Amino acid sequence: MSATHPKGRRRRNPAAASALTALALIVPAAVLGTSQAAHAVDCSSVPWMDTSKSAEERAAALLDASTLHQKYRWMNEQAANSPQQTTFGGVSYPVQVECTPKIVYSNGPEGVHSAPGTTGFPAPIAVASTWDLELGYEKGAAQAQEAFDKGSAVILGPGVASGRTPLSGRNAEYFGEDALLSGLSAAVNIRGIQEGNEDKPVLANLKHYVANEQETDRATSSSNMDERTLREIYDLPYEIAIKEGDPHSIMCSYNQLNGVYTCESPILNEHLREDYGFDGYVMSDFGSVHSTAPSVDAGLDQELNRPIWYTPARLDAALAAGEITEEQVDTAAFNVVHSYIAGGLFDRPAPATPAADVSSEENRAISQRIAEEGSVLLKNDDGLLPLPEGEDLTIAVIGQTASATPTNGISAKTVCAANFSFRGGLGRPVLSCDHLIDPLTSISERAEANGQTVVYNDGADPASAAAAAAGADVALVFGYLLTGEFSDTADLRLDGNGDALVEAVSAVNDNTAVVLGHGTAVEMPWIDSVDAVLATWYPGDRMGPAITNLLYGDVNPSGKLPMTFPKSVADTPTNTPEQYPGVRDENGIRQVEYSEGLQVGYRWYAAQGIEPLFEFGHGLSYTEFEYGHAQVTPKSTNGQKEIRIRFRVTNTGDRTGTEVAQAYVELPSSTGEPSKRLVGWERVTLEPGKHANVTITLTAEDLAELHLLEYWDTQAGDWKTAKGTYEVTVGGSFDTSVASTFTIK
Repeated sequence: MSATHPKGRRRRNPAAASALTALALIVPAAVLGTSQAAHAVDCSSVPWMDTSKSAEERAAALLDASTLHQKYRWMNEQAANSPQQTTFGGVSYPVQVECTPKIVYSNGPEGVHSAPGTTGFPAPIAVASTWDLELGYEKGAAQAQEAFDKGSAVILGPGVASGRTPLSGRNAEYFGEDALLSGLSAAVNIRGIQEGNEDKPVLANLKHYVANEQETDRATSSSNMDERTLREIYDLPYEIAIKEGDPHSIMCSYNQLNGVYTCESPILNEHLREDYGFDGYVMSDFGSVHSTAPSVDAGLDQELNRPIWYTPARLDAALAAGEITEEQVDTAAFNVVHSYIAGGLFDRPAPATPAADVSSEENRAISQRIAEEGSVLLKNDDGLLPLPEGEDLTIAVIGQTASATPTNGISAKTVCAANFSFRGGLGRPVLSCDHLIDPLTSISERAEANGQTVVYNDGADPASAAAAAAGADVALVFGYLLTGEFSDTADLRLDGNGDALVEAVSAVNDNTAVVLGHGTAVEMPWIDSVDAVLATWYPGDRMGPAITNLLYGDVNPSGKLPMTFPKSVADTPTNTPEQYPGVRDENGIRQVEYSEGLQVGYRWYAAQGIEPLFEFGHGLSYTEFEYGHAQVTPKSTNGQKEIRIRFRVTNTGDRTGTEVAQAYVELPSSTGEPSKRLVGWERVTLEPGKHANVTITLTAEDLAELHLLEYWDTQAGDWKTAKGTYEVTVGGSFDTSVASTFTIK
């Protein structure tokens, strides 16, 4: 379909551990046995460094040359990736087989964590808001280049979740609430990371599998749901990301799934490998392993960070007790080594000495494009925006996050990208953002060039801010909501007394626009008192130029929401204690009941008839778009043939703009689906008065691989396509109205 990522599908050879026994390779004596040769081995002579052989052959050769305890090393991240070190957290191993590289992992989904001299990219939720898969690929490639030049070869990202609650602390790290948008966004990020720099190989790590939908007691909670909900809502974005992105590794999550920790759940093998064709390695999150044999049995290949459960002593004991087999050890080690070799890490290792500054103007331009395309114009009454160029104008810029100068510890750098933060106190920012250009600087430069005046107030005192805004022609209030790892947010209200600030300013200035820096949905009790709202998420280190270009109309807003904004938390699907945050049982495990089932995100609001503050897919422009002439061909099908959704989009305004045209399909009522679902989209750029005839094609492969028209049949234990009439609607958001139908017989 037209929404599929630009690089097309690709599959690695699905060879697995059978290669270990299928190959008989001659290994040099110098690297056999329990001891290493006293002299250095010529690495060109060992078969696992022979690039004429396949990755399967090379991995099998390396393990054939390894002792049992050398194989164990691959089952722990620290031991696997520091081959000459022998002790990790008091746990001892033999030196690794010669000619294996040192490999460094780096967090995370946003950019290279905790590293100066890197680009501060906007948060992944902002990337999803662009609905621009090509741009998502470019971001992945740019991030991988920076990670490699900083000495890292594996990125712990991207992350995928399903947006079950907007209170989740890590929503900014993910791609929203829809499985198709989320899965494809993750897929192109993976492809960019793994394929975007041929001479700088980096592996992606898709995380956190699965149903890791809250930070509250994430390590001592169980996400409890039925099989259909798991398959259609929480597994599906992973399935799409695996099939379309081909990640080399996946991370299992902290939480339990139906009473079993995900890192020892049979779904690691049954779903990921058997059903979805994943052929990389599964690693744990930090400290998310709780057993040795059950985790090995489930298909967990590598324990992240220091060895605790995958130590030589515990693995030896499990082998001696017959709880695991040496074949399972071989399989786990093979999965890791094969992925490293197939991904190029053995042949082109990352530099041992990190470069001081790995950012570039090209990468910062990508960051700015994401901020521009990913910002969502939520409201724009009376055409307040864009700001006029040629008029004598006084602009009041209000708020701590507009300026690079901190007020009470808050500045533009705070919202440059996502933070590890705790409600009631700041946490550690995950990106350095040392190439930051703040909004106040950019707006002031632009206003000065126009002969306009800017007055600034940090907004710490709403009364003082109101006094500064009262005499201005336009007031721009910068509000923020900080979210991050380790803590869910208590509510969706602005931090730093932001709601009071907006209300104070809007009370004295009739031309007030709010610019939001945030990682999730925001409640807006002041929405009726302001004229415009621009949601910029965590907009990265080029936030200043991007926001200025949007405010002045150099860039016409085109971002669309990848998650629903509720009017209040009470309107969300997780509105009982049993559903969120869950109730502790006698063992101290918080039982979180996913009793809303399929009614997650926009499905909930549609099924319950609840009007949200802003619907999924919503986003305004400085021009207007009209939809019409919708039709679907063929009108009747067996559900396995290509389906084409055609419609016309017309720019009826007076500015050139880009519209994200969205297509949804409602399945027959017999399926029990709660609402229509997103099946495709197209970014369309049109000059004033022009139109485009758009075709969104659902190929036969899309229908089969992405389950676009299917539902999970619990009784059959498989995806099924129902017979009956399907309604197709197209438009600029979930609130679509232009319709057509087709029938599956």
